[in-house]
Amino acid sequence: MKKQQTGQSMDRVDGRLKVTGGAKYFADHHLPDMLYAALVCSPITSGTISSINATKALKAPGVQDVVSHLNAPPVPGYKNAEAGAKDGLKIFKDNRIYSNGQPVAVVVANTLERAVYAASLVEVQYNQETHHTDMNASMNKAFQNNRMKDYLRGEADAWKKAPVTVDATYTIPLEVHNPMELGGIIAHWDTPDTLVLYAKTQGVKNVQDTMKKLFQLPEQNITVHSEFVGGGFGMALRVWPMEVATILAAKKIRKPVKLMLTREQMFTLVGYRPNATQQLSLGATADGKLTGITHEAVAITSPYEDFTEGIVAMSKFMYACTNVNTRYQLVPLNMSTPVWMRGPGEATGAFALESAIDELADKLHMDPLQLRVLNHADTDPERNLPFSSKYLKEAYLLGAEKIGWANRNAVPRSLQENGMLVGYGMSSGTFGAYRGKATVSATLKSDGSLVLQSAASDIGPGTATAMVQIAADVTGIQASKIKFMLGESRYPFAPQQGGSSTVSTVGSAVTDACQALLQKLASLGISGPDFKGAEQEVTVTATSQAGKERDQYSMYSFSVHFTKVHVHPATGVVRIQHIVSVADAGTIVNTKTARSQMIGGVVGGIGMALTEEAILDHRFGRFVNNNYADYHVPVNADTPPTDVYFINKKDPYINPMGAKGMGEIALIGFAAAVSNAVYNATGKRVRDLPITPDKVLDNKGNQPWKVENKMTT
Repeated sequence: MKKQQTGQSMDRVDGRLKVTGGAKYFADHHLPDMLYAALVCSPITSGTISSINATKALKAPGVQDVVSHLNAPPVPGYKNAEAGAKDGLKIFKDNRIYSNGQPVAVVVANTLERAVYAASLVEVQYNQETHHTDMNASMNKAFQNNRMKDYLRGEADAWKKAPVTVDATYTIPLEVHNPMELGGIIAHWDTPDTLVLYAKTQGVKNVQDTMKKLFQLPEQNITVHSEFVGGGFGMALRVWPMEVATILAAKKIRKPVKLMLTREQMFTLVGYRPNATQQLSLGATADGKLTGITHEAVAITSPYEDFTEGIVAMSKFMYACTNVNTRYQLVPLNMSTPVWMRGPGEATGAFALESAIDELADKLHMDPLQLRVLNHADTDPERNLPFSSKYLKEAYLLGAEKIGWANRNAVPRSLQENGMLVGYGMSSGTFGAYRGKATVSATLKSDGSLVLQSAASDIGPGTATAMVQIAADVTGIQASKIKFMLGESRYPFAPQQGGSSTVSTVGSAVTDACQALLQKLASLGISGPDFKGAEQEVTVTATSQAGKERDQYSMYSFSVHFTKVHVHPATGVVRIQHIVSVADAGTIVNTKTARSQMIGGVVGGIGMALTEEAILDHRFGRFVNNNYADYHVPVNADTPPTDVYFINKKDPYINPMGAKGMGEIALIGFAAAVSNAVYNATGKRVRDLPITPDKVLDNKGNQPWKVENKMTT
């Protein structure tokens, strides 16, 4: 009997190609007569352009053109936009400046170096206006977006009547995606109405659809290539204005144009996790039963777009509580638009909720794990539906065992190892388990090999590998004889890779396509195990989507994070010593790549907890640490031994594989596990991320602790 492929630790099917340099990312493509673009970006943060003088730049060697709002080709989609609609920055439409670093012109030359030099020669005069980049100073501008209405279950602010309460403010700073691969695009108008793009994108069909609307072109006239993507984290979930600017330059010059952003421009042009302030209030009985949850959040957005995400979503259903109310407001600032960043919204909200739960446990003199189990929601209290599957309690117990939770002392500053204060912390994470619509074509060749095609993307989790495993199980064909082709707009439809839904969505379509193929082969008298004997190729196409199960069940993935930290008593430096993360994400298709997903989320969580913070100088509205040296992402030295475990129990309703998403829960909640451990180690509650040494030290910031109890674990 053939060994089942799903659940095995199969190597990535494209692994060798990537490590040997054979994988071609968008910037690796070179078209005949290709030119290079460099952006001229605004040094002011609000105002208008009064003049642009490109004379010196146009005289520089190799320069082909300087494109701006003064001479850019028209964009038909701009005219069709609803008047006053806040639907994004319409690049080169007018002379308005909304944020620092906004592109005001694009210089095109025959080499990158010449384009960059010529961009420095473009003279732009501005009418500067007062800008606003400080959220705290602009709270009077907060408003509620129609997409995020107030939520109420039971009685509002019921927490105030409880005998035990927590009422605290939690903040996170602005965080930037910063994948290794920079943003950019290659644009080529093959004919005046035929557009070819090589893009860094998490969804080629999304790019194709955006271009169709902007330039009023037939879908078949737009080709998007994006086979390999060097990390995304959410930054490539949409088409950005600088990409449109490049497309306009290519249209005007009638030659291919390539733009690659600088690391500095990654801070202003491709989105970010918006900084947010949250008021989280909990009420409980003396024995620990939650009686009220109030979660109010304020986050930033741009002047021209109302960006929203699920900051308060987790608080509505995570715990069994009769009385819950939430509110989410936006503050428009002179910044570019935020975008969904790994664990979008929920990662922000989970930090507040899971920190407050820990604070409540401390007030109740109760183990934080015990408090979570006591208030476990057996059914979804928000939708009043059963969960399709939920093994969170099992994840709690497994993680506690593996981290050595029994070694934790509830009294802060009670444990010490090698002169370091020791603390243990935990938190929960959750994210919706989704299944969208996708189409896959399956072709059996005469040699018995199978080729699958879908316009899915892969930003690193190993999409093609998972699809090969799923297909191998359905057909019985050896995985080595199956190829999954993706990242091309000419392939059948697949949604963009985001929201932890690719395996569920595209994997279902692979399952259906392979089953349809078997049925067709059977009708032709062709059977396994090698399926040889067909005189010609046999092709089928299948479209798969969710049914009514989402109306009958509430579908979520869950995670539990445990951390053990050391804190230096004199300096306040935090070092994470051990991490245990447990995922309840249904069937695990590939344990090897799934483990990598979880570790990747942990690394991002370490950054969120301890290091990452984009700092603005509000006098100018500019970032002061817009580089890899000063924006501190975690490195190997910051990442301790990490143990990953999976419950690995099939969800019976979400899709044929029983698999739920994992990319988001890998990060959601992790920062709170660190902050809770820091409190356990020091007695200092840090509610303002990141947890830097100055915040860990006492309020005066200059008195080291005295470690009186030298218990060891």
